[in-house]
Amino acid sequence: NILYIYIMILTLLKESIVFAWVALLANKLRTFLSLLGITIGIFAIITVFTIVDSLERNIRGSVQSLGDNVVFVMKWPWTFGPDYPWWKYMNRPVPVYSELAEVERKAKSIEAVGFRIGARKVLKHNNNTIENALVSGWSYGYGQVKSFEIIDGRYFREDEAEGGYNVVILGHTLADGLFPNNEYPVGKTIKVAGRNCKVIGVFKKEGESMLGNTMDNQAVVPYNFARLFMDVKSENSDPFIAAKAKPGVTNEQLKDELTGIMRAVRGLKPMADDDFALNETNLLSKNFDGLFDIVGIAGAIIGGFSILVGGFGIANIMFVSVRERTNLIGIQKSLGAKNYFILAQFLFESVFLSLMGGIIGLLLIYLLTFAADGVIDMEITLTRSNIILGLTISVLIGIISGFIPAYGASQLDPVEAIRTN
Repeated sequence: NILYIYIMILTLLKESIVFAWVALLANKLRTFLSLLGITIGIFAIITVFTIVDSLERNIRGSVQSLGDNVVFVMKWPWTFGPDYPWWKYMNRPVPVYSELAEVERKAKSIEAVGFRIGARKVLKHNNNTIENALVSGWSYGYGQVKSFEIIDGRYFREDEAEGGYNVVILGHTLADGLFPNNEYPVGKTIKVAGRNCKVIGVFKKEGESMLGNTMDNQAVVPYNFARLFMDVKSENSDPFIAAKAKPGVTNEQLKDELTGIMRAVRGLKPMADDDFALNETNLLSKNFDGLFDIVGIAGAIIGGFSILVGGFGIANIMFVSVRERTNLIGIQKSLGAKNYFILAQFLFESVFLSLMGGIIGLLLIYLLTFAADGVIDMEITLTRSNIILGLTISVLIGIISGFIPAYGASQLDPVEAIRTN
């Protein structure tokens, strides 16, 4: 019995594919126009999902590079929306370097803590100049909080950080711009904001970041050197303290401790509101989740209309196919073919046609990802889950569009069907 079922299914598949292929060849224009809707619909939906997934991976990767177990003491909180009370935060003071020492001295739950500022400055080496390069001033401890990798040279020593030595670690893109033709940068002297600075390291290339926190376009110097040419008390320099929790310490525990320390450092009264924000990476992730959901829904709606049109096209093909093969249906039924056999035959044919449209759409997306690699500095990948989703939608559209014509064919009277011209 099982063998008979397998043989019957294979026969159905074979006949359905043959009939569908004959219909394709016999009515090329009609089939092309009908499948175009499915192709465009799958292309629209899966393209949106592919881009959203790629953006999400990039952004989440950028967020993860900030550290899951890191809390940032800042002026502005990482919360957004129409009810954002900016007027409450506008007059807050920015974190200052002296507060770093108090946090470092009093906090028991931190593994590392650091301070960072940044500003756009000019970098120069011989005749090579980079305008508006991001120069970041780090305390020594920030190098233990921030995730990065140095491929040439080294990180600055603690005595270099405390003494404000004029040393710099260059991002990969900046190093290529200042030292073209494979010139080795480590040990060379460049000018940072008009001051001589020795290159002691080069960061590993990270690629583009949606949050703009890639190390490729940054030049890192010790904070005590950076304060010579940066306004460390200005909000424009984006100063903040970053604290990394010890293993086993939750972010909530770390935030509770930092809240007490910062309130004491700033002399806030018990009933006074905090004049600082404690930010963590999951706040950024939550803000982007809503955006991704909206874009995904919009793409699904746009693609859904195209698929709806394509579904009507498939149904039209199947109605025509049933009418053209009415005599054949009558002969099959007179020879003993059951209703379910006729039903399944036309359903398989409908699914096959819809799958062809879906596969073409997926192939177009696959080609688009290759074209995007040369234009966009971000990896766009057609994932296995999106491929499965595209094929599943195609099969469902084939079943839905082909069921009524297939059911109608299965219910034909064999005598009347044979007589039909």
